[in-house]
Amino acid sequence: MTLEYVQTCFENGSPLNWEIDSAGRVHLGLLYDRERGSPNRAAGHWHFQIHAPAGTELKLVLENFDNIWNGHPGSPISDRTNCYLSSDGTNWSAVPIRKTADNKLEFSVHMEGPTLTLARLEPYRLSDLDRLLAEIRPHPAVEIQPIGKTSEGRPLEIVRVGRPDAPFRVLLRARSHPWEPGGNWVVQGLIRCLLEDSQENRDYLNRYCVYILPMADKDGVVQGRTRFNRHGMDLNRNWEQPADPVLAPENAALEGWLESLIGRGMGPQLALDLHNDNSGKLHVSRPGVSGSRHASRMWVLEDLLRRHTWFTEGSKIPAGDGPWTIGDGLLVRYGIDACILELNADWIAGLGKPPFGADWEQFGQQLRAVFFEYFALLSAQGAHA
Repeated sequence: MTLEYVQTCFENGSPLNWEIDSAGRVHLGLLYDRERGSPNRAAGHWHFQIHAPAGTELKLVLENFDNIWNGHPGSPISDRTNCYLSSDGTNWSAVPIRKTADNKLEFSVHMEGPTLTLARLEPYRLSDLDRLLAEIRPHPAVEIQPIGKTSEGRPLEIVRVGRPDAPFRVLLRARSHPWEPGGNWVVQGLIRCLLEDSQENRDYLNRYCVYILPMADKDGVVQGRTRFNRHGMDLNRNWEQPADPVLAPENAALEGWLESLIGRGMGPQLALDLHNDNSGKLHVSRPGVSGSRHASRMWVLEDLLRRHTWFTEGSKIPAGDGPWTIGDGLLVRYGIDACILELNADWIAGLGKPPFGADWEQFGQQLRAVFFEYFALLSAQGAHA
């Protein structure tokens, strides 16, 4: 007996085609997202369910990882890429898979029961975020503010944890690329930990408050896409100019909210855009030249990340002639010390293990102390709102 069906018709299920070859191998071809007005394309998210009789052994081949980024060929997989397996959609294990010379992934699975769910990373879905928002909404330290809608009309919100009149403010954005769930796990861990009743948290929130856009591309997350929004826009590009409210309403909504905050003299002093990749580095924004104020503050941030979290991967300074990310735009256009923080999707070097949601939640919890000391140093330098 062999494969009965590959199911993708569920929340965050990845669009793909599948065929069984003459040797009985199941070929799963991911479908590319494509960027508007460019050759760029992306496929790297997989989340699907296999239906087969218990006891079946299946050989799987995942295909279509020949991405194009910034006009150049690239691949979202590495020799350390894992596949995450779950029999119930809740409890996950990670298994190594073999990357072939022609940029495919090959591995085998054993069916313990009639269904098995496979994913690129432990999923975090829109329904997970909705449960978190319902959980925290009654808390007196929380405000959830609608700021606009996605391309398909889903509501976007900013979550504030702490007092708006706190001396310092930090902005976090997650999930501008739908395949990258790490940021959602991080902000969930940060929020839940900050809301615990302790003197430590009271001290933190007396110094800073946190603003979070928890899921920038909700449409893409629901539909299991990889990188671009429903209009073919990369929400972490084109930040050298105001966002197009029709093609990138997710970015336009964030800009409008941010400009209102800055207009009231309450803008954030630090911003982190959370992503997943295969390196896990802190990306310093332009102008990130050695000796600049921004670069020096990012070296402080990197040092604090090393001291208080499991982060070990180091920093990357951009060449300065590439496409503008949100970090570049927030720094140059709004004067906010902003950066891109990539979370390694294949391996947590500081823990020596593949990443799970709980590991990223722990990282979010550890960020509390990072922000506390970062803003203490700014305060000592005379920086303030």
